[in-house]
Amino acid sequence: MAARERAPSGSWPRLSKFVLSACAASVAELVTFPLDLTKTRLQIQGEAALKQHGEAGLAGPYRGMVRTAVGIVQEEGLLKLWQGATPAVYRHIVYSGVRMVAYEQIRDSPLGKGDSNVFPLWKSVVGGMMAGAIGQFFASPTDLVKVQMQMEGKRRLEGKPPRVRGVYHAFVTILSKGGIRGLWAGWVPNVQRAALVNMGDQRCEHYRSSPQCCCNRSLPSPLTLYRSVQKGERGTGYDADLTTYDTVKHYLLRNTNLKDNSICHSISSYLFFMFLVCVWSSICSGLVAATLGTPADVIKTRIMNQPRDKHGRGILYKSSTDCFIQAVRGEGFLSLYKGFIPTWMRMGQHDLQRDSEATCTQLQQRLAR
Repeated sequence: MAARERAPSGSWPRLSKFVLSACAASVAELVTFPLDLTKTRLQIQGEAALKQHGEAGLAGPYRGMVRTAVGIVQEEGLLKLWQGATPAVYRHIVYSGVRMVAYEQIRDSPLGKGDSNVFPLWKSVVGGMMAGAIGQFFASPTDLVKVQMQMEGKRRLEGKPPRVRGVYHAFVTILSKGGIRGLWAGWVPNVQRAALVNMGDQRCEHYRSSPQCCCNRSLPSPLTLYRSVQKGERGTGYDADLTTYDTVKHYLLRNTNLKDNSICHSISSYLFFMFLVCVWSSICSGLVAATLGTPADVIKTRIMNQPRDKHGRGILYKSSTDCFIQAVRGEGFLSLYKGFIPTWMRMGQHDLQRDSEATCTQLQQRLAR
């Protein structure tokens, strides 16, 4: 009887974590999707392989991130900034779920923590890369559909016939031409990108779980910090952000049973301090992840978007290596970083959302003590 009662309690947190992470990822995806669409259009423009097939004249003018986004709104309409959002949400549900389960299985396995019950840094990095690669492999078909739907607006402007009319039609078309194997076109650079991005993410997760992380250390005198900020003293590093601090404090006073005492000041200081930590860590981790993952992302996008013959085989590129060589030879090495800015901005948003969730969880754990 006791075993029956304990079984659901062990499985429920994992299920609830999957549902919550999928919902959070879907919301973040919808909010930042215009950046993803802009990134995809930037990665495709100026494609050297098109010149070899006589399609260079159809390419639009070179644009930056802002001009590309404005151009999409002016030429196609505002709602076209979310074209392809449906398969993107599907992708996040599959990717987040598989990655989370795979990483926890690797971490909790005998090969993970081992006898010392400690998950070392190198295992965290390897486990994160493996979990990200596995999750992205299963989600790769939805990425393929997303990329093709994102390029439909540009195809219509160039006078080309529509390639897909929706998510269902895209899956049916790809299956009819290339079979099951066709759904995984471009999966190699896609998996490589996910592994590199997750390497940085798991490094941050390992650091947050270590004693050196500021999340796991006592904050230096939060009440003293509050009084210093209230007096406007210099040297605290927070005097310019008194408004944010006071907003947090007054929100707690209005919406909780806390009183204006040292406990409320401590919580306000903690939330405010962690907000700054999350912002800066998200910016830095997003920069590293974008630097590592953008070249593979450019190659992935071009392979997924390339025209195909009646058997579903790519016409422009034979493999990801061939795409890499053609891009560098025809456009230069920096062509591998097309769409870098929107990629960085988007990763920073997702990292901030994930770090904020972790901060709230840690705060709840501390208040429960």
